[in-house]
Amino acid sequence: MRFVGALIAVLAAVLALGLASPAGAAEIVTRNASQIALATDNQGRAMVTYRQAGRMWHVFVSGAINARHPSRTQRQVKFKVDYSGGRGKWRLFRNTCRRYDGPALAWYVKACKASDGSYWALQSWQRMLPNVGYVPWRSDQKVWELHISHWTGELAKLQVYQDWVYGGRFQEVFGRATYRGESIHGFKTTHSGTPLDTYGRLLYLDTLNSQYGPGWKRENSFVVHNPSGMFCYGFYPYGSYGGYPAQRTEKLAGVGDHYRMTLSGPGVTPDVMWTGDGLAAYDSKIPELASWEEQMSAKVREMAAQYGEQQCGHH
Repeated sequence: MRFVGALIAVLAAVLALGLASPAGAAEIVTRNASQIALATDNQGRAMVTYRQAGRMWHVFVSGAINARHPSRTQRQVKFKVDYSGGRGKWRLFRNTCRRYDGPALAWYVKACKASDGSYWALQSWQRMLPNVGYVPWRSDQKVWELHISHWTGELAKLQVYQDWVYGGRFQEVFGRATYRGESIHGFKTTHSGTPLDTYGRLLYLDTLNSQYGPGWKRENSFVVHNPSGMFCYGFYPYGSYGGYPAQRTEKLAGVGDHYRMTLSGPGVTPDVMWTGDGLAAYDSKIPELASWEEQMSAKVREMAAQYGEQQCGHH
């Protein structure tokens, strides 16, 4: 029995290593799970139960709540995750989870209110989809990640606006991500914008019924800026993209009927989403459109000046 127990512990450690959260992502429990359940106890722990790879898993999660504001001297809060289920003690886990009465959640799977009044939740979505409407060509791009969160009080907020850039040729979204009134941002990224610390967070922008085809498609992902927490993204046409395989020869733009933007929550807080309708094609001769563009141009410049933003504000 000692050998079996040791083997389970080793396999659990390997699995935990393989499921470590990438930069800019919330805490990922697993991928492509089914029969998902969430329980909590009076010791500040959650137990996530699910089926994967032909067996049931009972994963203990504990040790973190909410999020720290960006700091160069402290790491962001992080869960302790035990994939062995307390080395079999999951059978003794006493569920004290109560009915969820917290804020509405995007990508909702399960949620409950713990006995101490804090909230736990599970969310699942396809974070790894390829950009600019490309069809996934690898299995890891199709996965449904299962994210867990633990919090009290308010969630992160997305303030999003839409307008046009370059004389109305292209649509744009811009705005700011905050948590409890302060900017969400990291301190270092790769050249392509992938966060290299525990505070950086990515936004994932999807478009509905665009030139890419019917249904929702991933437009792009991009990091919120340091120190402002702002972002700005233009819907420019793409044919080829980075190191992607050749799937099309013509350049297509992701302008769609509707948009949704998902932010990986800071710390161990839930992922949050913004949704909005697409804009009409810009025509300076239409007073309403010209007025809106004037207002939004003033808004992005005002925000950039207020929050020390260097990359947004040009039109």
